[in-house]
Amino acid sequence: MTRPRRILVTMSSHADLGVSGKKTGTWFEEVATPYYVFTEAGFQVVFASPRGGEAPLDHLSLRAPFTTANTDRFLDDPAGTRAIRETAQLADVDHRDFDALFFPGGYGLLWDLAADSRVIRMVEHALAGGTPVAMVCHAPGILRDVKSPDGTPYVAGRTVTGFANTEDDELDLSRHLLFSLEDDLIMRGANFTRSTANWLPNVVQDGPLITGQNPASAPVIAKTLTDHLA
Repeated sequence: MTRPRRILVTMSSHADLGVSGKKTGTWFEEVATPYYVFTEAGFQVVFASPRGGEAPLDHLSLRAPFTTANTDRFLDDPAGTRAIRETAQLADVDHRDFDALFFPGGYGLLWDLAADSRVIRMVEHALAGGTPVAMVCHAPGILRDVKSPDGTPYVAGRTVTGFANTEDDELDLSRHLLFSLEDDLIMRGANFTRSTANWLPNVVQDGPLITGQNPASAPVIAKTLTDHLA
């Protein structure tokens, strides 16, 4: 019997935005909309996080104007809400059992996923083997320390995107962050692209790597990933 096609969605376990006193986590729209795009395309979705259990959602993303039809739908969906309350512990998951890896954004992951050696090795192994890896918003910050098999930065010479400095600045959060995703990827040789204005969708694919700029990019990157897998 053939196994179901599966996508691993890895969320942050980190809930504090530095020493700002603000709460963070994963941005809800970047979980909810891809979840429905993936499941409606016939994929089984498994949620994981470094600590397992309940993965924190950014409080701001639970409030208007940042909510969407899909975040509302997700909150009323017992299977979805249970899945992010009971995420698998990443150490117990074998990424090789999945057809693709997806990383939603949110500020939390700058503190855990971006510095997690297991996550970095998982991404390196997937990309080297041609397994698609999709990352949206702040998730491309994980690429900061991802290497190609020859030891060079994976992003060197590749076209990528992610949450732009101007978007962090507009939220007045740049000063609270561990690092600038945009600056660090450019420093490692990436061709970093931005939308023509803040908050507009922007998704780029370079080989098996698919990156999206911001929450508005969530539906686009999810469809790009499922189209690629099709």
